[in-house]
Amino acid sequence: RAPRVVSDAGVRVAMVLYFTPSGAETTKHKLYMGKDKVENEDLIKYGLPLDVWFHVSKMSSAHVYVRVAHGETIDDITPEELEDCAQLVKANSIAGNKENNVTIVYTPWSNLKKTSDMAVGQVGFFDDKLVRKVRVEKRKNEIVNRLNKTKTELFPDLAEEKEAYERAIREEKKAHYREEEFKRLEEERIREADREARSYDLIMDSDKMTTNKQNAAKYASFEEAEDDFM
Repeated sequence: RAPRVVSDAGVRVAMVLYFTPSGAETTKHKLYMGKDKVENEDLIKYGLPLDVWFHVSKMSSAHVYVRVAHGETIDDITPEELEDCAQLVKANSIAGNKENNVTIVYTPWSNLKKTSDMAVGQVGFFDDKLVRKVRVEKRKNEIVNRLNKTKTELFPDLAEEKEAYERAIREEKKAHYREEEFKRLEEERIREADREARSYDLIMDSDKMTTNKQNAAKYASFEEAEDDFM
C-alpha cells in the first residue's frame, strides 16, 4: 500500500490513478479513479461539472471518472470510452470482477449526492432519471490490460484544480458579459444615429422648404418680409 502524501500545509494529498482511454488523442478526455475509498471521497468533493462517474451497480467497486472537454456532456462519451470505463470499473470490483453480466451505472458528477450520514465512499443521486446503465457481459482482458499499461499515479492538488476551473469559468462569463454589453451599446449607438438621421431628414424635407426666390415672390418688399418674420 502506498504511503499517504501530505502537503506542506499538512493536508493529505489524494493519490489518483490516470488512464488513457480509446481515442483520447482526438477527444482529449481523461479517465481516472481514486486509489481507494478514502481517495474516492476527495474525488467526490472536488469533482468538476465535466466529470462523469462510473460504478458497479449494487456492488463495491472503484469510482471511475471520465473528464470530458469543456462544453461537452455525458453524451459526448464515445462508445469506445464507455466500454473502457465499464471494463475498468468491473475489473476494480472484487465481486464484480468475478461475475458475468454485471451492470455498470454512470451519471454526471453533479448528480452525485453525498450526506454526512453516509459511509466513506458511499454516494446517492439527486435525480435517478439522470443515471444511465450499461451491461458488461464479461471481462475483456485486452481492454483492461491496455488501460493498465497507460496507468500513472499522481498526487494532484484537487482543491486547487477545482478553484482554477471555477476561476476560468468566472472569467469566461465576465468576458461573455463584456462582449454582449459591447454589442448592446453598439446596437444602441446605431439605432440612435438612425433616429437622428431620420429626424434631420424631416427637418430638411425639401417639399417643406422655401427658396429665396419663392420668398421674394411672396412679399412685395423687404419691409413686408421683415414685418411678417417679426
